Amino acid sequence: MNQPNRGTPAGAAPYDDLFVAFQTTLAGRYSLERELGRGGMGIVYLAREVRLDRLVALKLFPPALAAVPRLRERFLREARTAARLSHPHIVPIFTVDEVDRYVFFAMAFVEGETLGQRVRTRGPMPPSEAARMLREVAWALGYAHEQGVVHRDVKPDNILLEAATGRALVADFGIAGLQQDATTQQTGEVVGTPEFMSPEQAGGARVDAQSDLYSLGVVAFYALSGGVPFTGAKSAEVLAKHMTQPAPPIAEHAPAVPRRIARIVDACLAKDPAERPAGAAQLAEQLAATLEHRKELPVALRAFVKHDARVDGPGVLLIPPLLMVASVGVASFFLAVEPGFATFFAGLVLVPAGILASRARGLLKVGFEHSDLAVAFKTEIERGREERAFSVNPRPSVLERITRLVAAVGIGVPLVAVILTPSLSTVSRTFVTIMSVLAAIGWPTAIGYLALLQRRRDIDTEFWGKLWTGPIGRWLFRIARTVLPKRAIPQAMTHRPTELAIAMAAEQLFAELPKATRRLLGDLPAVVHRLEGDAQRMRTRLEELQDVVVEVPARSGENPSDRVARQLREERDTVQKQLADAVAALENIRLGLLRLRSGGGSVQSLTTDLAAAGAVGEAVDLLLEGQREVEATLARPALPPVPADPTAGSTPDEGPA
Repeated sequence: MNQPNRGTPAGAAPYDDLFVAFQTTLAGRYSLERELGRGGMGIVYLAREVRLDRLVALKLFPPALAAVPRLRERFLREARTAARLSHPHIVPIFTVDEVDRYVFFAMAFVEGETLGQRVRTRGPMPPSEAARMLREVAWALGYAHEQGVVHRDVKPDNILLEAATGRALVADFGIAGLQQDATTQQTGEVVGTPEFMSPEQAGGARVDAQSDLYSLGVVAFYALSGGVPFTGAKSAEVLAKHMTQPAPPIAEHAPAVPRRIARIVDACLAKDPAERPAGAAQLAEQLAATLEHRKELPVALRAFVKHDARVDGPGVLLIPPLLMVASVGVASFFLAVEPGFATFFAGLVLVPAGILASRARGLLKVGFEHSDLAVAFKTEIERGREERAFSVNPRPSVLERITRLVAAVGIGVPLVAVILTPSLSTVSRTFVTIMSVLAAIGWPTAIGYLALLQRRRDIDTEFWGKLWTGPIGRWLFRIARTVLPKRAIPQAMTHRPTELAIAMAAEQLFAELPKATRRLLGDLPAVVHRLEGDAQRMRTRLEELQDVVVEVPARSGENPSDRVARQLREERDTVQKQLADAVAALENIRLGLLRLRSGGGSVQSLTTDLAAAGAVGEAVDLLLEGQREVEATLARPALPPVPADPTAGSTPDEGPA
């Protein structure tokens, strides 16, 4: 229920002389209820519009300033400019009016809180929530910039968060000015809030849309970290830092922020306006891309990742004693200890493997495959990292560093000693005692270190994710599939990449063909698998290129940096086309199989599709190989090498996170 310009608490002198005098003037049109806040450019009152019986917020230009004709006209001009803006994420202005000595405008009353209040009361926002909010603000600024309006004072207290919907609305275009008339508004004073000013605004230079993007970058920094890039005892000190010092990377203050979002924020905070995103609309697109990676997992996969993927629970404690009983029985039967030991150690491997295979069978029964697990574990690890960022310091504590060092010494030194002992002629009792003491200290300390590490990172889920997405997981699913009925219940999926969904459908259709037909199309599964892998590698490459393009401004000059920018975008477009070609080739194979099954196709036409798909795969391989050679030559740090196996376990984007 707050509105902009909250320099003074709402409870401060709610019925002062100005309140009474203003209400007297507005009697019959508006009924003032209370003061919401005030700042240098106005006082905001909560009021009820009598004729329409609705709540509105009235912003009153201070009468002392309104008495100055130049300032009065400036306020009216800017209010009318803002009133022309009509956008879902801009607080609408209903009327701009003058009554006697009072100049004011009526705007929508938003039930909720400002971004500043949200961060001050509850701390930094989760990265996904912040990205969504920033995208909505970027939409609003992009629309305003298209209308020729620059906000000039983008800050947390001018961004309202609607309580009912969470929608972000930008308010207080009261000091905004038309771009083409920006120089006419320079009155000698610095307009804006020092902590959120752009370098050009702080220096008194001409302000344009790029200035708003810098301020939005500072807002993003604040929303994600709870602080601002620059602080100082005086406003002049803060302004000087904005003009002369590079902004610190957001990763240093909010390590849990995903790398994609961190790069966008850092790009907005560039000193040179040309190095920031090309516009608010482009910034909104980049933020939208980060949100598209947040996929909601189906219940079955979520339950598997959280619980069923592990061998734990009270029942697991019974396995060793039961195996010992069985081992003693086997040893007694064979009258030898060797079969008993073999039974015990084989059971330690086979019993957990059997449990995990039964869990994999349960996943197969509801229509999921091994290839779904990489996305599922990645999503769960990323979500857990965000949640931990608000309860635990993402940086290792002093205690954690000490326990890690003690554990490394306590385990490492005795292990080295064990390795070297056979080469020594004699080993003293003192040496053995020291090594034993180190081991006795090291192993418990290692357990303590893992417990401390688990508070910062979900190493349990990371471990099981690597196990399930690697060769062991594929082996467990093969075992599970051998005892599964031929038909599994189809499961609606919302998270599978397109190429994976098409490939799985094609493999299912191929398996339903008669054996003789499958023999004629024997290489089809291999072609489908290759295309799927190629498409996933191209998708990964495309995401990496998008990350780099975010950091490179879109300009059309002929200097080296501009040529690099063009080359990166050309490379991105090429990769995007190859990805589309690979997915189209997979789709053609699936359609061919559908026609063949319905009697409308032929093996010959499907063989032609396979040949075309093979050519697409070769083109993709050549492209990727060429990119690897170029990167090896240039040692380009911004693009990591293409993963050889797209189905292997992966870690989420880390901004730190």
